Amino acid sequence: CIFIKFIISMNKLIFRKFYLDILSFFLLSSLAITAIVWVIQGVNLLDIVTEQGHSFRVYFIYTLLNLPKIFSKLIIFAYFLSLFVIINRYENNNEILVFWINGINKITFINFIFKISLFFLLVQLIFNVLIVPYTQNLSQKFLKNSSIDFFPKLIQEKKFSKVSKNLNIFVEKYKENGVLEGIYIKEKLKNDENKIIISSKGKLIQSNDGYKFKLYKGKIINIDKKGNFNLGFKETIYELDEINFKTRKEIKLGETKTSFLIYCLNKFINSRKDDDKRCGQKDNFLIKDIYEEAFKRIINPSYIIILSLISSLLILKLKVPKFQNYFKFFLFLLGFFIIIFSELSYKFVSMSLNIEILFISMPILFIILFYLIILLKTNFKPKYL
Repeated sequence: CIFIKFIISMNKLIFRKFYLDILSFFLLSSLAITAIVWVIQGVNLLDIVTEQGHSFRVYFIYTLLNLPKIFSKLIIFAYFLSLFVIINRYENNNEILVFWINGINKITFINFIFKISLFFLLVQLIFNVLIVPYTQNLSQKFLKNSSIDFFPKLIQEKKFSKVSKNLNIFVEKYKENGVLEGIYIKEKLKNDENKIIISSKGKLIQSNDGYKFKLYKGKIINIDKKGNFNLGFKETIYELDEINFKTRKEIKLGETKTSFLIYCLNKFINSRKDDDKRCGQKDNFLIKDIYEEAFKRIINPSYIIILSLISSLLILKLKVPKFQNYFKFFLFLLGFFIIIFSELSYKFVSMSLNIEILFISMPILFIILFYLIILLKTNFKPKYL
């Protein structure tokens, strides 16, 4: 009895070390890859500062809020890479023999990997369903609110202020209460057209949608290839909605709560493939797109289990040893193909009913297939399941 307890205790220690090796490699690799992608994405987002006039503080916080999305996208690859590298390292260093010497059979080893994959599956689901939609929505709100805050600071007295790529504003006087004097606005329109507004006085007014100019005693000059057209006014409103929020106003589907997706699907489940049916506050989302987004968030993470089973095949020995390295290379390519396939699979659920059922059930079919291969190759006994 003491011996059995000792063996059980040893097995727990062996599995704990194996799990910690996978977890530590996963954290290091995922954080490193996430940091690289974040920096590259950060460079592409520099126009927030250079073109939109935001501060570096706004830029940093906005890019920081994109980290969960990047990390979520990389979880499946980082987990597969970690599992593949650690098992391969155990094989090459003969550390895998410790499992067999202590009476741990291959199917028990694979079952343990299966359990680990359930943990990473849960992590992926938490990010997809809760964290990523929240942080994406928060980042957009933050950038929009920052646009409201910084806009008045762009306008300076006796200077041409390039508010945006197509808009220049000059004011003679700019008082603290938003009152302006000697206003000159030049807006570049499409097709080589320009609009010039000259006003003696005006006021910068803040509304729920941003800012607008209320202008008094002036004229509007429209210039195009044919000439120009002048129009005088005593009072007019110059809307700055599009200029203020160089960020988009409408929310993207990836920024919506998962509960909203489920609500829409529950309401229009029979029309989930319809190209015309919409759902949302202003019917702004196609039910078809909502269905695909829900599939991405909830079904796609299940491919993590498939990747764990593919990595488990590394413990199998080929009858011809010289082909072992080719076998490993084949498994890695297969895993990489499965990752790409999982990222694209949501596109097929909106096709025919048969294809939809196939792609929804495909993760389960893959899991059963790979598990059967492993069971047959390891000469399993039912008592070990």
